Amino acid sequence: MNSVHDIAPTLARIESEPYYQPVGGEVALFESAHRRRLPVLLKGPTGCGKTRFVEYMAWRLARPLVTVACHDDLTTADLVGRYLIVGNETVWVDGPLAAAVRAGAICYLDEIVEARKDTTVVIHPLADNRRMLAIDKRGELVAAPDDFMLVISYNPGYQSVLKEIKPSTRQRFVALEFDYPEAAVEAGIVATEGGVDADTARRLVKLAELTRNLKGAGLDEGASTRLLVHAARLIADGVAPAAACTAAIARALSDDPEMTGTLDDLVHAVF
Repeated sequence: MNSVHDIAPTLARIESEPYYQPVGGEVALFESAHRRRLPVLLKGPTGCGKTRFVEYMAWRLARPLVTVACHDDLTTADLVGRYLIVGNETVWVDGPLAAAVRAGAICYLDEIVEARKDTTVVIHPLADNRRMLAIDKRGELVAAPDDFMLVISYNPGYQSVLKEIKPSTRQRFVALEFDYPEAAVEAGIVATEGGVDADTARRLVKLAELTRNLKGAGLDEGASTRLLVHAARLIADGVAPAAACTAAIARALSDDPEMTGTLDDLVHAVF
C-alpha cells in the first residue's frame, strides 16, 4: 500500500561535486542572485551545460535540488500539488514546486517554454518581491524561505510564436546566457567526461564546430557538448571513432538522408 512518503516529490541532495568547467562569471552571478533572493533564467542551446551548472551550484550552495522537466501537458496541479486517495483517506500531496518552496530548495524548471502558459503563471508570485506560492485548492499561501531559489531554462533557438517566454515572466528573472565553450575548454570537458585522450577530444570538438556551421542550413542545432561526450564514451569503450560519431552525433542530429550523408562526410573527414 502506498503512503504519502512513497508518492511525495524527492528532494535530491548533490553529495559529491559535479564536474563543471566555468566559462565566465556565471558562478559568482548565481551566488549573488541566491544571496539577494533573485530568480535566475538560464538560456542557451541544448546540451551546453545548463543542467550540469544548476547541479553544480546546488552542490556548491549545499541546497537540495528539485528538477522538473516541463512539457505540454504539465498542469498547475503537477507543479503545486493535488489531493489523492491513499489507503482509505484523501490526503494532500505537495507537487515538486511546493515541496521545494517548503524545504528552501533550488527548484529548476527545465525548458520552461514547453509548459502551458496557464501553468507557468503560478511562478509569478514566487519570482517577484512577494516570494509567495498560492495553493488555491488548500486556501494556503506559502512564504518562500530565504534559501529557496527559482531557476528556469530555455533554448532561444527553438522559440516560436507559440513557444516563447512572456515578457511578464521574463522580466522577473536575472538572465544568464550560455553557449558552447571555446574549443580548448570544450575539448578539456570532453576528455574529462568522456575518458578519451586530448587529440581525440580535439577532433570531436572540430567535428562539432563543423556541424554547428550547418545550423539554419538543414540543421536546427549542431552537435552539443553532451553528444560529444556520448561519442567519447563509446570511443573509450573501444568503438571505432567514425562508428561512434555516426551513432552518437550524425544519426542523433538528423533523419534527413541528404543531411545525414553530409554529416557522414564530416565524420570521415575528421576521423
